[in-house]
This record gives sequence, C-alpha cells and structure tokens, in this order.
Amino acid sequence: MKSTLWTKNFTVITVGTIISAIGGVAMNFAFSFVIYDQSQSTFLSGLFSALSMLPQIILPLFAAPWVDRFRRKPIIVGLDCFGGILYLLFGLYLFQAPFNFMVYLIFSLVISCNSSVYELAYQSLYPNLIPKGFSQKGYTVSGMIYPTVMVVMTPASAFLYGKFGLAFICVAEGILLLVASAVETQIDVCETVETNQTEKFSVKEYFADLNTAYCYLKQEKGLQRIYAYMPVTQGISMGTSILIMAWFRSTPSLGIELYSLFTVAEFIGRSIGGVVHYKIEIPASKRFGVAYFVYQIYSVMDGILLLLPYPLMLVNRAICGFLGINSATLRQSSVQNYVPDNMRAKLNGLFSVLTTVSMAGFRLVIGGMGEFFSSQVCLIVCAGINILFCWWVMYQGKEDVKKVYNYNY
Repeated sequence: MKSTLWTKNFTVITVGTIISAIGGVAMNFAFSFVIYDQSQSTFLSGLFSALSMLPQIILPLFAAPWVDRFRRKPIIVGLDCFGGILYLLFGLYLFQAPFNFMVYLIFSLVISCNSSVYELAYQSLYPNLIPKGFSQKGYTVSGMIYPTVMVVMTPASAFLYGKFGLAFICVAEGILLLVASAVETQIDVCETVETNQTEKFSVKEYFADLNTAYCYLKQEKGLQRIYAYMPVTQGISMGTSILIMAWFRSTPSLGIELYSLFTVAEFIGRSIGGVVHYKIEIPASKRFGVAYFVYQIYSVMDGILLLLPYPLMLVNRAICGFLGINSATLRQSSVQNYVPDNMRAKLNGLFSVLTTVSMAGFRLVIGGMGEFFSSQVCLIVCAGINILFCWWVMYQGKEDVKKVYNYNY
C-alpha cells in the first residue's frame, strides 16, 4: 500500500480538531465581548480575562505527570464530552437567568481547567497519530486549522452573537464538542502506559515523575534553549500586538477596520506557506538554519511594521504569515518527536506555563512602555531585543539546538 498522511487516525483527529475549533473560535469571540456588554466596565472585563488565565498558569504542571501516566485517548474523548455537557447546561441556564459576574467567572474557570488538561493530552497524543515520515506535513495541516477557522468563523460569530446571544452559542458549542467527542472515539491507537489503569497514581509516583522530567530536561541543553527562547519571543509578540492595535486606533488615516484586514493578509500568507511546506520537505540537516533565519527575519518585519505605508503593512503581515507557519511547524514536529512519549505532557505543561506567564508579563511591560514612548519606537526596541536574544540563546547554542531541530524522525 502507498504511504499516506491521511490514515484513519490522522483523518479522525483532524476532523475532531476542526469541529472543536469552530466552536472554540465562536466562544472566544463571544466571551471577549459579553462581560463588557453586560457590565459596561473595562475593569471587570480585564479582571475576568486575567482570572480566566489562572488555570493555564497553574494546572499544566500539576496535571502533566498524571496525563503522561495514563492513556491519552480516553482523556481527550472524556474531556470533550464533559466540556460539551458543561456548555449545554450553561447555555440552558443563560436562556432564563440574568447576568451574574461570579457565575460567568466560575464557568470560565472550570472550562479553562478542562481545556488546559485537554491540550496537554492532545499535544502528547498527536505525534502518535501521524504516520512515520509525515510529521512535517501533519503539523502543517494542524497549524492551518485554527487560522482558517478563525477567518471563516469570526464574522459568523459576530452575526450569531448579535442575532441570538451567548446562550445560543453555548448550546451550539456544547453540541459541537459532543460530536467531536464521538468522532474521536474512532481513533485506533495502542498506547503504552506506566501505571495499571486499576491502580491509583500515588503522590510519591507524582513527584518521582516530576523529578524524572527535571533530570531529563537538565541534561537536554537544546531543549533548555528552545524553552527559554520561545516563551520570550511569543511574549514579545503578544505585548507588541497591543501597541499595534493602539496605533491603528489613534491614527486618523487608519482605524480598526483597516486593522482587521491584518488577519486576512496574515491568513493568505499562512495559507501559501502551508501549501509550500506541505509539498516541500525540508531536509533534517537544514531545519535549524531555516528556523533561525525565519526567527530573525520575523523580528525585523515586526520592528519596521509601523514605519511602512499601509499597503506594505499588509505585505509585511502576509510575509510573516508565510514564515510563521513554516517555523512553527519545524519547531513543533521536531520537539514533539524528539521528546520521549512518556515525557511529552510534562514538558508541554512546562512550556505552556512559561509561555502564559511570559505573555502576561510582556503585555504589562510593553504596555507600560507605550505610555512613555511611541508605538513605533517600542516595536523597534522590542524587535532589537528579540534579535539579540535569539542570537544569544539559539545561535550561540546552535550545536545543542540542532540536536532537536535536526532530529531525524
């Protein structure tokens, strides 16, 4: 039989991911507006957003050893089903109950806990569902799902939210998650576990697992450098996005409508990059060089963005979209295949926590810089820091990092 990426398992997980993403985009859009719409308070909106992120900071490290000890498929199926039931019940509640900030917050925290554990299990299982030799193509497909759904569903979500309200979207999301859960039951994978499913996972085993992960990471210099650089660069990107939005809102010739076209331009670039990356396999020996080049060019493009006329800004974002899908695919496929199966959840949990903390911190720091300097100056400074940090962490330790990026999976 001819080898193919589109085996039953990969097709099933892709369909399930698309279904989940459709509802997830709609819910994220609705929740980003509903608190302010109901309370008319920017403080409560910010407080809600900040508190909702707490499980993503705390839970991954606590849940990761447990996820690595047990089969991931039942976790994924069960949590999608549980999330679907929660959304259905909350939607039915909203049809008949007035706005209550604490009820919304409690629901958001429970859903965030559910999503945090689900993401750990999903990321750990996903590499096992990609046929050998197709990892780059598999992660390219994965990297295209959310941006594509976002472009399609964002205007649809705005219409649904304005026409029918949050309750309707919650019920729809509940149904979609139950469908995704049913689809995911068709995954046929044999998972090796360290703990008998009938035995309890003790506290002693939990800390022993954490220590094992610590010892593993301690000897992996390349992973250390990747885990140091990626949260910083993603945090800088998150922080500068606030300044870019503020620049558009405060510049009379621009405005929020032109800002929204950034999403389209980046999606076009990402789509083209995804097709190229899907068709052209980058040799293992070239992966680090390609990734490092992309990181540096991406930083330069971010730094000069607000110095360009608007048409060139769109070109800038399209180029970044093209480069972004390629670098993300190279990193994810390399790291997830390099890390042993029984370590993935723990290390993914650590990476998730570091990235979330970094994003929150850089949003505050870069947002504060914007109070004293122009957005243009801030972006140039942040780009310069990113370029130097990438050179110091990734290039100076390139021999260690190459062991991960150039791993022949």
